[in-house]
Amino acid sequence: MRIRGARAALCMATDDQPRARTNIDELLANLLYAVLERLARLWVAGRKALRSFAAEGMYEVLEYESTLELCDKRGEHARVHKREKVRYLQDHIIAYQDQAWGDGEILVNYRCSPGTPVDRYRPGKQTYILISLREVKNTGDLDEFNMTWEMRRSFLRPKELWAAAINHRMQRFKIQVIFPRARPPLRASLTEETTRKAYLLGPDARIQLPDGRWLVFWETSQPRLHETYGLAWEW
Repeated sequence: MRIRGARAALCMATDDQPRARTNIDELLANLLYAVLERLARLWVAGRKALRSFAAEGMYEVLEYESTLELCDKRGEHARVHKREKVRYLQDHIIAYQDQAWGDGEILVNYRCSPGTPVDRYRPGKQTYILISLREVKNTGDLDEFNMTWEMRRSFLRPKELWAAAINHRMQRFKIQVIFPRARPPLRASLTEETTRKAYLLGPDARIQLPDGRWLVFWETSQPRLHETYGLAWEW
């Protein structure tokens, strides 16, 4: 009886070994599959991140400030002041691109510093200005551009809009409109073209300047890429 019992126990142990080995193999296979799946997801996410970074262009904007100055109460004459502080993300950059849009006569007496405007083209509703830097810029170099121009017969309606498109990664964004003392805004709002949302601006967004004119502004950090923000007003 003892010999038969020992033989039976030995047979049971021998039968359990393949089962244990099978369970271990299945566990290792599941673990390997989970690791490979995780690596595949990381690889896809990495490719998306690289494509997103590459799509942001040759530079990032550290500070962007756009100011529209309405020079008369009829809206026939206006001035634009724009300041952009940028950091280059690629080597061997020799040109910079500005853009403008609007009704009436735009880009009258266009001036910029640094650089020299050498070409203009209008593929759609926007006009692009190509600025020659007159020197070579490399990764990490900084520039601060100042652009000014005039607009004529561009803001003649009771409801108007001044907007800017976010085409590059940006850290700080500010947009503002200066109104003549004789015609302050009745109300103003911030618009988002992509989301089709509008937010009424309160008293904190309005300042009366020492000369009696009114300044309405909106600013934010890290604005949404590919969004167009606008200041809309009634006056």
